[in-house]
Amino acid sequence: MTDVAPARPGPAPRVVLVPGFWLGAWAWDDVAPHLAAAGLEPVALTLPGLEPDHPDRGSVTVEDQVRAIEDALTGGDGVATVLVAHSGAAAAATVALDRHVDEVAHVVWVDTAPASDGFVMNPDVEGPEYPLTAQWEEEMAQGSMRGLTDEQLAAFQRRAVPQPAASLRDRVALTSPRRLDVPSTIVCTAFPAAEYRSYAEQGVPFRSAGVPGARAHRPAHGPLADVERAGAARCGHRRPGAAQRPVGHEAPSRLPRCARAADPPGGGIA
Repeated sequence: MTDVAPARPGPAPRVVLVPGFWLGAWAWDDVAPHLAAAGLEPVALTLPGLEPDHPDRGSVTVEDQVRAIEDALTGGDGVATVLVAHSGAAAAATVALDRHVDEVAHVVWVDTAPASDGFVMNPDVEGPEYPLTAQWEEEMAQGSMRGLTDEQLAAFQRRAVPQPAASLRDRVALTSPRRLDVPSTIVCTAFPAAEYRSYAEQGVPFRSAGVPGARAHRPAHGPLADVERAGAARCGHRRPGAAQRPVGHEAPSRLPRCARAADPPGGGIA
């Protein structure tokens, strides 16, 4: 009889967490323990220019932030990696994904969508920094903070740092259509997935999500439950300082080919 050694568990899949505007790695403090408990390795980033003591935010570009995400994606020594991008981090995350398709097993867009080639968040923003105070009232009025407690809102305002303005003005350059083949999940917390799909069906390129023939519903079995697995999905977000103006996310025919959209139960995410 031959003894068979038990299989050794492989390294834990990595989840690279990229926070949106004004936020640092701390924005994922309530999320990371749940990922670790599930056997995953959370890697929360503070993008360049979002450090509280950064001496020159005005010098930080989207490319600087892309490189930080690239370093995280390529630092896993072949371990399967999930890329999670929140809100305004979509531009830098899309470029990093475009350059490292083979390192990303799945991408999750939280209240955002992949940027398209040539996309600029807001070329009209002036100055070296874009502070949270310039956007706060609009974010509250539009429902972006829906579901956050008073304590969470206060923490956000207290810990937020100004966004490097160049990250809004820099143009996105993409070269690999293979990024569209990476399996994707879109998590919609500020507005329901049904609303995003409705915008897409009307052909409106703003805050929209659409899967031809799909049915939208609030999932009953967790934050990443399928709305409907089909075709392509589309979500969008407002560009800071330019409410109700279209943003240049991927056209429906150029979205990830295996995307799904879901409403997480319980409200918003910081």
